[in-house]
Parts: sequence; structure tokens; C-alpha cells
Amino acid sequence: MRLEIRCLGPWEVEADGEPVHIAGARRVGVLARLALAAGRSVPAERLLSDVWESSSAATAGKQVHIVISKLREAFAAHGGAELIETVPGGYRLAIEPEHVDAHAFTGLARRARAACAEGGFTSADGLFRGALALWRGPALGEVDATWARIEADRLEAERLSVLEDHAELRLSAGDHRALTGELAAYVSKHPLRERPAAQLMLALYRDDRAPEALEVYQRLRRTMVEELGIEPGTEIRRLQQAVLVKDPELDLPPERRSTPGRPAAPAELPAGTQAFTARTAEIEQLEADLTGTPETGSTSGSTVSVISGPGGIGKSALAVHVAHSVAGRFTDGVIYVDLHGSTAGLTPLTPVEALGHLLRSLGLDGTAVPVDAEEAAARYRSLTAAGHLLVILDNARDARQVRSLLPAGPGCRVLVTSRDPLVTLDNARHLRLDRLDDAEAVALLARVAGAGRVQAEPEAAVEIARLCGGFPLALRVMGARLAARPDWSPADLAVRLADATRRLDLLEYADLAVRASLAVSHEQLREEPGRQDAARLLALLGLVDLPTHTLATTAALTDWTEHRAETALEHLTDARLLEPAGSGRYRIHDLVRLYAREQKVSGEDRAGAAGRVLDHYLATAQRACGLLFGDGVAGNLFPTARAGEELTSLADANDWVHRERDNLLAAARQAARDADPSTAGLANAITWLFERRGWFPELIEVTEAALRLAGKQEDWTARAYLLQGLGGVHQQLGRFLTGATYLEEGLACWDRAGLPDRKAGILNDLGVTYTLMGRYDDAHAALDQALAITERTRRRAHESYVRNNRVHVFYRQGRHEEAVSEARHTLALTEESGDTGDLGIANDSLADAYRACGMAHDAVERYRQAIELQRTAGHLMGAAVSCWWLGHTLYDLGRHEEARRSWQESLEILREAHLLTPAEVAGYLAQPFPDTPGPIRNQL
Repeated sequence: MRLEIRCLGPWEVEADGEPVHIAGARRVGVLARLALAAGRSVPAERLLSDVWESSSAATAGKQVHIVISKLREAFAAHGGAELIETVPGGYRLAIEPEHVDAHAFTGLARRARAACAEGGFTSADGLFRGALALWRGPALGEVDATWARIEADRLEAERLSVLEDHAELRLSAGDHRALTGELAAYVSKHPLRERPAAQLMLALYRDDRAPEALEVYQRLRRTMVEELGIEPGTEIRRLQQAVLVKDPELDLPPERRSTPGRPAAPAELPAGTQAFTARTAEIEQLEADLTGTPETGSTSGSTVSVISGPGGIGKSALAVHVAHSVAGRFTDGVIYVDLHGSTAGLTPLTPVEALGHLLRSLGLDGTAVPVDAEEAAARYRSLTAAGHLLVILDNARDARQVRSLLPAGPGCRVLVTSRDPLVTLDNARHLRLDRLDDAEAVALLARVAGAGRVQAEPEAAVEIARLCGGFPLALRVMGARLAARPDWSPADLAVRLADATRRLDLLEYADLAVRASLAVSHEQLREEPGRQDAARLLALLGLVDLPTHTLATTAALTDWTEHRAETALEHLTDARLLEPAGSGRYRIHDLVRLYAREQKVSGEDRAGAAGRVLDHYLATAQRACGLLFGDGVAGNLFPTARAGEELTSLADANDWVHRERDNLLAAARQAARDADPSTAGLANAITWLFERRGWFPELIEVTEAALRLAGKQEDWTARAYLLQGLGGVHQQLGRFLTGATYLEEGLACWDRAGLPDRKAGILNDLGVTYTLMGRYDDAHAALDQALAITERTRRRAHESYVRNNRVHVFYRQGRHEEAVSEARHTLALTEESGDTGDLGIANDSLADAYRACGMAHDAVERYRQAIELQRTAGHLMGAAVSCWWLGHTLYDLGRHEEARRSWQESLEILREAHLLTPAEVAGYLAQPFPDTPGPIRNQL
């Protein structure tokens, strides 16, 4: 174990870079006493007299032993119990003296003075700076014992002597201009010290400020006479006379007019890219971070800015661009190191390799650069402690690679880029870089390929930007391809890029390649212990086309527990191969998905993984249907192998449907494409879940794909369910004839399946469609057949649906008493089941019957109940219909303001379902008595 003890400032103890907490004044005192004698024995009697001072406790000797034991326990936690050795008559701290900053300081000062004596001014300057950089505050400030105060005074006197020796060295080498400010502050704090006052006088004289030099002397003389009653010494009086007569002896010899140890400030930034585009907000944030004052409470160390993001997102380009803009503010220069953390074909730099680069940039070379990582880090901290330096650490792999590369000085700034978020770095500000939007992406493409070609085909340029996913690396590759092929137009390239099987091949040009960038992150996961699950998961994610991935779907995909799946997902997110998409939800970029699809997957995984996900969605969707509509109506119609997610309430079901809308559609499309057994069940369940919310547009495509598969398989049961759903969607879109045709075809499928008693559902929907078409006799005939089946099979839920729809035929035919009677009977049937959504529908139908026969006040009450119940059940289309006709009823009662609010509520539901545009909503609201919107007219 490597122990570091620092007492030149706040007390610090570190073991292998980790802090060691030493509690208690006597423990700190004993360790400090041992540390200042590091490597040498300290008699127990000396510890007693120094640390316990006047204590005469008979158990004092035992107390020393207890404190030593506690210190050993503290070190044992870090593997260093043997560091405090018991020797005859006392104890010894078995570490090298240079691991205690007080000893390191005196050692560096001794070497600096020796270098001065030998004429090694450059080396001496570096040693003096390193020695002084070890001071962070008053020495031994947390130890109150007499011995500590004596030792602190000795160390402080040595510090002042070193400061003055260093100033002498700098004066002899012509650094007088930079010294004037430092010496003025020093003399102000120590007004009775003659040597620094003389140094300040000489520095001012050499800077052509002789009057100020003489004023320094006068101020010193006044202070000494007033406080000590004596005159200044002989040497400084002679210096005053020399200044007065401008003695040439005070001038700097020409051969020494250079600054010791101050090589040209490093300026290592690579050239910025001419194609750099956008990122205005990010640039402003980084410039403010790099040029501002460290945050309050930061007592030491540099300020670190971390730019993180996936490969190819433009982290390095942004870092270099910002660094160029602020470089002039760092008087000690700019150092750039590519750490190769995610460079294809290159091994990441080790900390000692990176430290070697940094130290050489700071002027060391050869044997002056330590080969031991800890020694190199300590030397680096010493050289940067008083610096004003900008360090760019590009392409870092992780925080461990970076931590020892951070300079020590509060005037230094560090800009790090990494795919890893590096959240464990101290004093760090974080910027996560996202993809470019379409306009920014097109601008970058134009910068690389040429503005004229891109502006000539704006639609093709936007399509290229979309297919590149806003990734600057991909856009630069496409721009380079266009620039290299004048015979290609952006439209030609867009067509080629649209082929997903070729896209990653196209996104490679010269030394730019998206695939290689992604492969580095993937390979690192394979190599790291504990992250192989994440590497395997990435390949499995390529098997499914979900817009987002949840813990539940990933557990189904992998056949792991959710906890194991979450760990792998988080590792992929840390590697920037996934993006967070909300709580417990993750998104994979299209280009990463294409890369994932290329990865090898075992035959067993390839055969089962996607199927498990689709089965999971079918099971959960049917569970949601069961909660929302009843198992006998829509739930559990298709068998599943998995249980699906645990949904226990209407709220659970509705929340899940809203969260999983896009994933459900993607799963249904993939099921049809893969001819998965879940295809028909998914399409059927989605129709039930989406139809009541007005989410119609995608349902036709999904259901037709499932129908084609069921037709090929001659699965008449599946076709019957699907045709019923498709007919219902067309009916709600106002395509009544098309809807009726599909429903009639569905009846024939039940006959071919040999299940005539299953016709009730389609006959019921046909009755609705015929009613909306004005074919009331046909509607009655269909509904009567449906009612006969439901009564014969004793399916009370189905019976309530059929009777509910008969209500609408009755009042449309003017048979008001029959309508009200049937509506009340339907409500009673529905109350037996207690289904919230069905109760809402039944109340709506009773309200319609009341309104038709002039019972407006009763209708208002029933409409309001219907709206509340249907909203609770997630039947938003039903709620929109009830709101609309409630508005009409209120208007008829002369309650026009209430009517308008009700119409507005209905229109807002339709707008949110994208069945009306905002402009259409505004148009309806502009009418005193609005026309009935199409989506309302298409409902009973």
C-alpha cells in the first residue's frame, strides 16, 4: 500500500489514492509526530510528552498503545496494518520520507539550492516551484500541541526562505516583471523582512520603476523605526543608494536575460474542423465553465468539464472548437492528449503513458519523467499546482484513466471527452451531447459536400439527415462521398442510404467509419468483467424492432430476471449504445440497431428471443383487454406461453397502453413479417385497445398484414376476429360500405371455422354499421340474430352490447318508448357486471334515448355520468361522443355557455387523438352552433 500524508495545509491521509479517515486529536497528533520522523523510530516517552503533554495519567502508556492500535486498524482497512512498526522503546512509521509532504518540501528545497550552486537554473526553478506547490495552507494547523506549533513555525520559516531563494533565482534570470506583483503582496504580509523588500526594490528598478523602488525602502524604514526602533540593515541601505545613482551594477547582465525553467508554453491543439456546425448553446456553456471562477466551496484542484455522448456524435470536434476559442486565456498554454479510449485498432493509453505525455509537454524529458505511475502523478501535480493551464483529455475510456491526469492548480481547467459519462470525477461539470436536429444536420452536410448541391435538393438532404440520425460522423461521411462523386446527386445518395442492408457500408469513407466507431464500444463491453451480458444483449436487441425497450420486454427477450436485464441495459447506456427514454425505458439509435443486427447470435437465441417478446406483448395486451372490456369479450382469446406484465386495475391497463402504443404497433408489424404465432392475437388486441381511443390510422395496416398471414394459413378463426376489427375501424372512419363488406366476410369465416355461435360479435357490429347507413330493418335483423345467440349461449356481457345498440335503432325510428325501455334494461344488465366502460356506454345510450324523447334534464345527468365513467375506463372516443351530445342538450335547454364548454371538451379529445387538426377545432368553435364533426357522426 502507498501511503501519502499531507500536513502543509488541511490534514490529509491517502492510501493508494483513497482517503483514510483519522478521527480524534490524539490519533492525528500521534500520526503527525510519527510522520515527521518517517522512517525513524520515535520513543514512546517522546509521544507521551509531545502528544499528551502535561497529562500524568497512570494509564498514559496504555493510551499510546490504544491509539497506535486504532491507527493500525484504520490502515488495515486499506491493506496497510503493518505500516506502524513496534521497535524497541517506541514506534516507527515505515514509509519513505518523501511520502510526507513536509519531508518532500525540504527535500525539493535542498535539491533546488544544490542545483543553483551548480548553475542549473532551469532545474532549480522547477524544483523550487514543486516545493512551494506542496503548501495548501498553514502547516499542522489541526494539531494544537506545543511540539506541533514549534514544528509549524520551523516549516513556515523554511517556506519563507524558499520563497525568497526562488525570487533571488528569478531575479538573476530576468523574471523581474512577473515578480513585482508577487513580491509586493509578500512584503505587505511580512513588512519587517528586509530581504524580500530588497528583492522588490531591485525588481521594480529593473522594470524602470525606480521611484516605486525607493518608496519600498521608505516604507520599510518607517515600519522598522516605529515598531523596532532601529534602522534598516547595511545591505538594503546600500541598495537604496545604488537605486538613487542608477548604479549599472543593478542592471541584469545581457547573457542572463531569460526566464529560468519557462519553456515556450505548450500549444498542442489540433486544427479545428472547417465543417464544424451548430452547438451554439453547448459552446456557450463550455466557454463559461472553462473561463469562469471555480464554484464556491472548491478548495483545490482544477475545474473539469466532461463532454459525453455516443461515438460519432461530435464530442472531439466540439472540444477542440471550444478550446481554440478560449486558449488565449491560459498563460501556461494548452496540452492535448488523445487517450485512445474508443479508437478502433488502438489500445487505450495507460495513466503512466498519458502522464509521460503531459510531463514532456511541461518541459521534462528523459530520466526526469518518472516511470512509476504514482511518482509521475505526484510530479505532474507539483508542476501544475500554481499553473494556469488548459488540458484537453480527448477520447477517455473511463474515470480511472482520467483521474490521475487532472492538474492540481485551481487556475487550471480540464476538458474531457468520453463515451462514458464519468460521473465519479470530482469538481466536474457534465454536458451530454445529443444528435443534431434536421436543420443542423443539413447545414453540416452542406459544409462538407458544398452548399449549392445540398440547396438544390432540399428534400433529399433532409432524408439523408434523417437516415444518418443526426450523427455528425455519419453526416461527414455522406458529405465526403458527395464531394468525391460529383456525378451523384443527394437524391441518388438518399436512395442508396435508404437500403438498411447497405447503410453501414455506405457510412464508411477513407478514415471515417460509423461501424468501426460502434464496434469499439461493443468490444470494450466484451472485454470488461461483469459487462458481457451487455455485449450479448446488444446483439439480441437487433432481433426486435421496438422503438423503446423496457425492463419487462428485455427480460422476455433474454429470458433473464428484470434485475439482470436492467444491469445490462444500464451498461449499454453507459457505453452510449443506448439512450435513456424515460424511467425504466431505453432507446436504440437506428445506426446502432443496424450494427446490432450484424452481430452473431446463437441459433437458439435467434429462434426464441423475438418470439418471447411478441408473446409477452400479446399476453399483456390481452390482460389489458380483459380489464378494460372483460375477458369474455376481448381478453384471453389467443393462447400465450408467458404471463405478461402484472396489470391489476383499469388505471394500470390504461397507463400501459399509453406507454406502449408505439411498441405495440412495432410488435404487431414484426409478428406479421416473421409469421409469428402471435400475429392475429396482437392485431386483434391492439384493435380493441386503440379503437376506443380514436387511434385509427395504423390499425388498418396492422390488421391487413395479419389478415394476409391468416389467409395463407387458412386460420378461419383468426380471420373472423380480424375482419370484425377491420370492419369496425372502417365504420368509425365513416367508410360504412367497406366496413359492412368486411363484417359480412367475417360471418362466412365463422361458418368455415364451424363456430356459428361466435357470430354474435360481428352481427352486433353489422347492426351498428347498418344503423349508421340508415338501413334500420337490416340493423334490426342483424341485432336480433346476435341477441338470439347471446341469449342461447348465456353470454350476458354480449347481450348488453347488443341491446345497447338496439336502443339507437329504436329512437332513430321514432320508437321512443321502446328506446328508453331497452336502454334502462341494458343499464340494469350492465350494472350486474360492474364494468366501468360498459356502464359508461349504457348511460350514454340512455341519455340519447332521453334526449330523443324530450327528457333533456334526465339526459344531461346521464351524459355526465357517461363521460366520467368512460374517461375512467379510457374510452376516450365514447367520452368525446357523450360530451358532444351533452353540448347539444344543454344548448336546447338555453345553457349556451355550458354547451360550448362541453363541445370544446369533445373537440379537444378529438384533437389529441389526431382526428382533428387545431385549425379544424378552431373552425368548429367559431360557429355559434357547430356542425357535428365526422368522427362524432361515425359513432352511435
